[in-house]
Amino acid sequence: MRIIKVFDTTLRDGEQSPGATMNVEEKLKIARQLARLNVDIIEAGFPITSQGDFDAVKRIADEVKGVTVCGLARAVEKDIDRVAGAVKNAESGRIHIVIATSDIHLKYKLKMDREAVLAMSVKAVRHARKYTNDVEFSAEDATRSDWDYLCRVTEDVIKAGATTVNIPDTVGYTVPQEYSQLIAYLMDRVPNVDKAVISIHCHNDLGLGVANSISAVLSGAGQVECTINGIGERAGNASLEEIVMALKTRPKFFDADTRINTREIYKTSKMVSRITGMTVQPNKAIVGDNAFAHESGIHQDGFLKERSTYEILNPEEIGIPKSKLILGKHSGRHAFKDRLSAIGFQSLTEEEINKAFERFKALCDQKKHIFDEDIEALITDEITKESNVYSFSSLYVVSGTGQKPAAKIKLSIRGEMREMEGTGDGPVDAVYNAIKELTGTKSELKKYEIKGLTGGTDALGEVMVLLEEDSRIVRASASDPDIIVASAKAYINALNKLAVAGRTVEKGV
Repeated sequence: MRIIKVFDTTLRDGEQSPGATMNVEEKLKIARQLARLNVDIIEAGFPITSQGDFDAVKRIADEVKGVTVCGLARAVEKDIDRVAGAVKNAESGRIHIVIATSDIHLKYKLKMDREAVLAMSVKAVRHARKYTNDVEFSAEDATRSDWDYLCRVTEDVIKAGATTVNIPDTVGYTVPQEYSQLIAYLMDRVPNVDKAVISIHCHNDLGLGVANSISAVLSGAGQVECTINGIGERAGNASLEEIVMALKTRPKFFDADTRINTREIYKTSKMVSRITGMTVQPNKAIVGDNAFAHESGIHQDGFLKERSTYEILNPEEIGIPKSKLILGKHSGRHAFKDRLSAIGFQSLTEEEINKAFERFKALCDQKKHIFDEDIEALITDEITKESNVYSFSSLYVVSGTGQKPAAKIKLSIRGEMREMEGTGDGPVDAVYNAIKELTGTKSELKKYEIKGLTGGTDALGEVMVLLEEDSRIVRASASDPDIIVASAKAYINALNKLAVAGRTVEKGV
């Protein structure tokens, strides 16, 4: 099996993402993590651009061991000298030279002809070889270059001493079949291609960065250039984690792998996201929050029976402890029962589970995200309500500017349905006055508290009340997306606790 080198350019090309600029200490921190990830080469920056970039490359070269540290240079001596100065103390240092080879860039950007660019490329590589035996040459915009000219450039820079030749898809223009054919063309037509590693560097402008990269590997490329989370210019670069896990998941197909310590992938992704401020989208492959999450009832049922039915990767392989079963309106009874067991409700009867599941489905229609606290509240209500004297049925409240708050509540009192209206200073006061009138309670409300159990405007609200009657104080709580309903349920739960002790006198019952 071939081992593909991983060239990480998060700290150079990735930093070129708008707003992703990092200081020296932040770059050093990420570089150390990339070393733990076991990348082969870290492109630490572009030293000629600023003193800060030079300092970052130098610090990384001086302090981070066990990895090749690389700096980027244009094909001019002053750039190359600057990189050489930055990486001179590295355990393994590389000078990376770039110049465009497409007619578009030659005409409009460089204003040079092909022969002049070829001569400049060879001269730059020879100059870099004075400092190190590890020199990489990149033919910028290679995928829009003339293929035969690209073959000439590749052959001549290898003769000049380049040990790696990069064929970048600088603007994300190519497609997998075409890119694969280009790499195969170079492998077949360049006579000394075996003297260097052919590298690929794909941008994601058409969303094909990873697909193009792995198609090139199939044609013989020996190095992939990529970034953590796929960050980079415009639409970003090919994503390191996606390339690595594609090779690892399909070893027989690719007959290739990397040296990456995959269990460090998730940690590295989180670090880069935190330092750059570039949040990973939830459905991002491999490291997105939903990458190992299942909500569909059919998927959850299959997953619980056999993980491989709906997961081709084990989350532990990339450093995620386990998959997530997201409970929502698409979830099935199997997943709901599994979650009940996980949060400590192992001894429920099938009838209790069925009733709680019905209430769970109703709650899913009211809020987007269901949390364990939501489920615990449902189960607690379901378990306790069978012995209740009072059971909540429905509530209607009117409140607003310029009118007195009013409430109509319907309760089941020992199996008999009753309803009552009440008014008050606010909607909760109106509800509580209606309940007092309906139940005939002599209790006094001593404390009333509200808190959100979960985040968001659709959060499940919890209300806690303290009632006192005949020197007995009881505490009760209830939760509901509607805080007024939660208030009513909490009050009723407290009355039930008082009723158990026989201290509530029911009016007309």
